[in-house]
Amino acid sequence: MPSVLEISEIDDLADHRLLWNALLPRTRNATFFQSLDWLVTYWKHFGDRQRLRVLVVSSAGETIGILPLAVRTETTRLGPIRVLGYPLDDWGTFYGPIGPNPTATLAVGMAYVQQTRRDWDLLDLRNIDASNCDFGRTPGAMRLAGMQPYKQAWGEGAVVEMDGTWGEYWQSRTRKWCRNVRRCQRRLAELGEITHYRYRPKGRASDDADPRYDLFDDCCKVARASWQGSSTNGTTLCHHSVRDFLRELHAVAAGADGLDTNLLLLDGEPIAFAYNYHYQGRVSALRVGFDPQYSGYGPGTVLQSLVLEDSFRRGDRLYDFGVGSLPWKRPWQTSVLTTYRYTHFPLPSARANLLRLKRLLESRIHGPEHPRYTVPA
Repeated sequence: MPSVLEISEIDDLADHRLLWNALLPRTRNATFFQSLDWLVTYWKHFGDRQRLRVLVVSSAGETIGILPLAVRTETTRLGPIRVLGYPLDDWGTFYGPIGPNPTATLAVGMAYVQQTRRDWDLLDLRNIDASNCDFGRTPGAMRLAGMQPYKQAWGEGAVVEMDGTWGEYWQSRTRKWCRNVRRCQRRLAELGEITHYRYRPKGRASDDADPRYDLFDDCCKVARASWQGSSTNGTTLCHHSVRDFLRELHAVAAGADGLDTNLLLLDGEPIAFAYNYHYQGRVSALRVGFDPQYSGYGPGTVLQSLVLEDSFRRGDRLYDFGVGSLPWKRPWQTSVLTTYRYTHFPLPSARANLLRLKRLLESRIHGPEHPRYTVPA
């Protein structure tokens, strides 16, 4: 019979680090955000108002997967509601169980959640890559556990699939866009020496874990000079609410072979940045920016072309631009992937079911292609 070990204290995960690190490389389309390094650092800064529920699933004495969950209170128009879901908080695009057996991990995990004391008002598994990774596992596991999953589009993200060569990819872009990129490159080169510097340390295992805080500071310097310096939404690299977290994660990622920092230098001075993480050839873009005094020269465009060209050369498999802001990503993308959420509204929770009815009403108003569309999965 399968068994579940629930871990509710972040420090207790240290005993499972070797196991987690062994399962992660065997996880389909895994990203840095599914690493234990990510979770521990994130929890240190944002876990004080959440409850950890990491489920370690075993069968016949062998661990088959890990299902990281957390309960957080979210504000809705109907009032505060306790949500059980993945501890990603929309920092990345995709998430899911850890290990090579996601079907069994989800099935056992959902049954366990259904049978144990409910400390949540609704179950909401978000950031699901339904078409390339999940293949119906999440709603199937929820139904097996006696839950009714409701499907909803969560976000749209642009990606570059690096199946061929840089030359083949570049030829697939529009002629107008290629001319625009080359024009920006020429104009910047007229101002001085242009250099793309990419820092991707190989981590502690390779004795290459220098965080190079100077590069992080350069990115923040450029961000502060741009519109991001006056942003108040907390999503920018230099915002006070996330700056300390990202700075600490910078060193953690460097030690875990997960850091990917890119700077465009003009005569040695940074004028644009692309700050990313990576795991097994999948690059996750976090933040980008450029110095506005060079906006007429397209420094962000030039840097992005150099980053993608270098990624093809390195053998990266996918460049994930993240969710939202699709217009500026459109010239680069090869695909747009929709992420989904699967939500279960338990009958005893009146507030959760009012929220369900609200979503169903919105689906009738906005139609099936609207991101608020919700139907039984």
